[in-house]
This record gives sequence, C-alpha cells and structure tokens, in this order.
Amino acid sequence: MGRGKIVIRRIDNSTNRQVTFSKRRKGLIKKAKELAILCDAEVGLVIYSSTGKLYEYASTSSFTITSMKSLIERYNKCKEENQQLLNPESEVKFWQREAEILRQQLENLKENHRQLMGEQLYGLSIRGLQDLENQLEMSLQGVRMKKEQILTNEIQELNEKGNLIHQENVELYKKVNLIQRENMQLYNKVYGTTDVVAASRNDFITYGIQTEENSQVPIHLQLSQPAQHTYKTSARVTK
Repeated sequence: MGRGKIVIRRIDNSTNRQVTFSKRRKGLIKKAKELAILCDAEVGLVIYSSTGKLYEYASTSSFTITSMKSLIERYNKCKEENQQLLNPESEVKFWQREAEILRQQLENLKENHRQLMGEQLYGLSIRGLQDLENQLEMSLQGVRMKKEQILTNEIQELNEKGNLIHQENVELYKKVNLIQRENMQLYNKVYGTTDVVAASRNDFITYGIQTEENSQVPIHLQLSQPAQHTYKTSARVTK
C-alpha cells in the first residue's frame, strides 16, 4: 500500500516534532542549494526552531560568496524601492530624476555631434582635439572599408554577368558558323565550283561572321539581309 497523506498540523509529541523538524530542515536546505546551483540564483534561508535556535543558509558561487548580510541588505533596498514606487509622490520624483538623466544624456550627444561636425571646438584642449581627430579617422576608415566592399561586390557581379554574356556570344557564334557551313554545302551542291563557294564565303564574312580563330573572343554580331542573287538560265535549258 502507498504512503498515506500526512495532515498538515502541529505535532503534539515533542520527540516526533523534533525529528520532523530536523528532517524537513535538511530537505529544505538541500532544495535551496539545488535552486541556487541549477538556476544561478541568490538564495537566503533563515530558520528558527521552536527552541529559538537559528539555522541559516546563503548561496555561494564560483566568483563571489554571498553572505546572509548582503542578501538582507539587498532585500531591504529592493523593498524600499518598491514602497517608493507605490507612493505617488515618490513615483513622481523618481520619474523626474529619470527625465533629468535622459535630458543630460541628450545634451551630451548633441554636443558630441556638433564637435564631430567641426563646430564649437573652442572648449576642447589639445588632448581633446587629438581624441576627436582619432575618432574621425576611425570613422572615415570604416566608411571607406564599407565603400570598397560594396564596389568589390558590384565589380564581381559585373564580371559574372560579362562571363555569361561572353558564353552566350560563343554559343551564338557556333550556331551561326553551323548555318554558314550548311549554306556553303548547299552552294557547292548547286554550282559545284569553288569560285562560287569562295564568293559565298566572302559574302558571309561581310555579313559580320568571324573566323574560327577568334571564336573564343567576345564578338558583336550584326546580322543583315543577304544579297539576292539573280540566276540566269541558258536559253537551251529554257527551251
């Protein structure tokens, strides 16, 4: 059978009460240690027994040792701040101080901006002017590096586009060269003479087609309409 539920009430037997207090105290301290280690929390535990004996625990870390006194001081400080926020007058004073701090920070930023723009430098010493000059040089160096990076990226993109266009031109040249060979074969079949073939080849060269030696060089094709040849047939064939 499982363990029965314990009724939460005062234990009348003093011996049982002391045993229960000892067990629960050790368990509570153990849970506090686990909470401090697992969650990196600052934990303080204060226990007084029925006889008035004090038991306390303060969390520790690898860098600092948190004592019970520092925990209590921090607790009192946070409690006072919370009480001040709950008080309307204290809350108004708190926000007035915050507004004054922000206003001072804004004035400092404006003054630094004016000095960076070369204005109101009369209050600066030689050391201040040197620091301002170094800051401007560092800022200018950062701007130049960013500019060079953008230009480098643009040049790389343009080079990639140029390579693609060059490849397209090479493919177009191969297609035009193939058409040229087919046409030359047709002329050769029709006329059967090398003069006509040579003439037709010269015609194709005048149309803007390059030779195979320059096939790998980017070309600019200018296609034009071929000249219309008039073929005269002999009277004998006509008859």
